[in-house]
Amino acid sequence: MSEIEIGRGKRGRVAYGLDQVAIVPSRRTRDPEEVSVAWQIDAYHFDLPIMVAPMDSVVSPETAIGIGNLGGLAVLDLEGLWTRYDDPAALLAEIVSLPDHAATARLQQIYAEPIKEELIGARIKTMRDAGITTAAALSPQRTAQYWRAVVDAGVDLFVIRGTTVSAEHVSHRAEPLNLKQFIYELDVPVIVGGCATYQAALHLMRTGAAGVLVGFGGGSAHTTAEVLGISVPMASAIADVAAARRDYLDESGGRYVHVIADGGMTSSGEITKALALGADAVMIGSPLARAVEAPGQGWHWGAEAHHAALPRGTRMHVGTIGTFEEILQGPARQPDGSMNLVGALRRAMATTGYSELKEFQRVEVVISS
Repeated sequence: MSEIEIGRGKRGRVAYGLDQVAIVPSRRTRDPEEVSVAWQIDAYHFDLPIMVAPMDSVVSPETAIGIGNLGGLAVLDLEGLWTRYDDPAALLAEIVSLPDHAATARLQQIYAEPIKEELIGARIKTMRDAGITTAAALSPQRTAQYWRAVVDAGVDLFVIRGTTVSAEHVSHRAEPLNLKQFIYELDVPVIVGGCATYQAALHLMRTGAAGVLVGFGGGSAHTTAEVLGISVPMASAIADVAAARRDYLDESGGRYVHVIADGGMTSSGEITKALALGADAVMIGSPLARAVEAPGQGWHWGAEAHHAALPRGTRMHVGTIGTFEEILQGPARQPDGSMNLVGALRRAMATTGYSELKEFQRVEVVISS
């Protein structure tokens, strides 16, 4: 990776976002109907390489069931409205009606309600009883407090998700979560992130995680780059973490860790490029926040938007364009790549001649601007 001089005494490297790269078509093409976009993590098989981000505006127990029946995987936020309130319907209606100037302060008030352990079990049970693969998320700060309730409820995939998660967190105020020990002792596959560099990803892989999230989460609804000044363009981040996966595969004697691109993908083209760069699946929020079934009713926000001390996100209006099925599988009724996400991926794979996602990761990618 070439370095550039920012100024005397400080150097940097060039990195690229998804909007700066493009996929190169190959000499061979394939029938789109013969393309497989399925993937598997641990013992769980999914028809679609789509994970839905743990954001209250998109995922409720009911929408998780609907997305699971379509072949995707929705992750429930266990620090969200569904574990703080027995019935958050009235609060959701209030959130979407708030004026912009009052939204952040009111979100902080609403999410100040304590999490109730009995609701963690109840929500996971609702999803399990529907026969779908269940996935639920906690932040690293609350994992030690609530993990037992999550596991006892029978979750299939445990997601530990934060803006930045490391395997070497240091704190003099409280005992930090020992990821390696925690994952080793847990009889449930763990997906952990975000991370955005080769070294950070390699350290997370060495903890025993089944999957690593690449990115800072929140995507179009977060303001981490503006508030903290921290950001790594997604194309370079995915490629770096995919390289860490390859090297860890050799280091571990064949243990494959899944790479999941998380955040900043709003169109089918961005999702397709993320997979071509080395991701096994993508975690998205805002594209599906535009579904008629979404709890946010055309509005979108994540956990960053209601942080009690330093909000790093916003409640944003995304509108409504179709059902979950139409957004994921078509037919598309928009020309901007916001619908039929899976159909676009199939066509891109067919254009480059690949029949499976693992093969598609070998596609040639060029810098487009």
